[in-house]
Amino acid sequence: MSLKSKSNTITVLIHILIWVVFGLLLFFYQPLTWNVDFPYQFWVKQTITFFLLVAGYYFNNRLLVPRFLLHDRTGVYLVTVVAVVAIFLLLNQWADKVLNMHEHMEAIFHKKHGPPKPRGRGGWDIFGTIIIALVLGIGTSITAIQKWQADIRLRAALEQEKISSELSFLKAQINPHFFFNTLNNIYSLTYVNAETSRKALHQLSRMMRYVLYDTQHGTALLSQEVAFIKDYISLMELRLTEKVTVSFTPPAQLNDVTLAPMLFLPFVENAFKHGISATLPSTILISIDQHDDQLELLVRNGIYKDANASIEENKGIGLTNTIRRLDLLYPGKYKLDIKEDTDQNTYTVHLILNPQ
Repeated sequence: MSLKSKSNTITVLIHILIWVVFGLLLFFYQPLTWNVDFPYQFWVKQTITFFLLVAGYYFNNRLLVPRFLLHDRTGVYLVTVVAVVAIFLLLNQWADKVLNMHEHMEAIFHKKHGPPKPRGRGGWDIFGTIIIALVLGIGTSITAIQKWQADIRLRAALEQEKISSELSFLKAQINPHFFFNTLNNIYSLTYVNAETSRKALHQLSRMMRYVLYDTQHGTALLSQEVAFIKDYISLMELRLTEKVTVSFTPPAQLNDVTLAPMLFLPFVENAFKHGISATLPSTILISIDQHDDQLELLVRNGIYKDANASIEENKGIGLTNTIRRLDLLYPGKYKLDIKEDTDQNTYTVHLILNPQ
């Protein structure tokens, strides 16, 4: 059963319960407590009162509250409610007069030698006033609560839609960013070694298949992400010189957990983009560790003046969007530490993530 169907069912049950309670009050309370035989006029009068209450309830529930009270027109609402109460009392009094209820009730009390009649002719109908006020009050409360709950559901749905749209947009930004850089690398490789470039294209097509088809549900397995990063590193190593050392350490004992796809890639990609020197020896260290369900990513690379290595510049589109994805998908479940150590000439990204 959907949330909407469940809510509608609960609303129907509440309405049934309300009218069962008022029906018992109108049709059974007096006969059971007074222990007398009432004439048929009494039942007709109670039936008229019951339908007047139903009409007043839904007139207030469907029209007055939504149109006036919920639109900050409280004064108009109160005046209209007073008018509804007055109309109810007038119609109730008219029904008493038509059915000669005063005479019938007097005859019953005199026959039983009970207390005096409950109210005199033309007196204020206290019981009628209380019961119509109670019905209108219950209707107003229920409608206000339902509107409040509907607003909460709407805000939650809009927030979820906003998050889903933003995540799709961010992921769409990350993927072309990655493929643009990778295709540039392969293009450069075609001038050096055609066979190696064909191998690189095959690896890239396998990676694209993973991104385009295997991650459509919004989650991926850790083992898939590790394999993807291995392919990426292998692809990057095809164009690197012997002066560059790349070390990748996957989890010693991998226990598959689900996480957002391509969450680690921008940190790895950033190391290759900014941590390699054209003339000096360069080292990139990448490790993924796992402690139960907690994941730990460590990426460390060198800093070179020709690589625009400041922290803010190094973040780029990929890293900025990945941080935004972490905020949306894992609020309070991750810790990200990005440090630039000029003394050690290193740039370090340390991510601890609890994806479950």
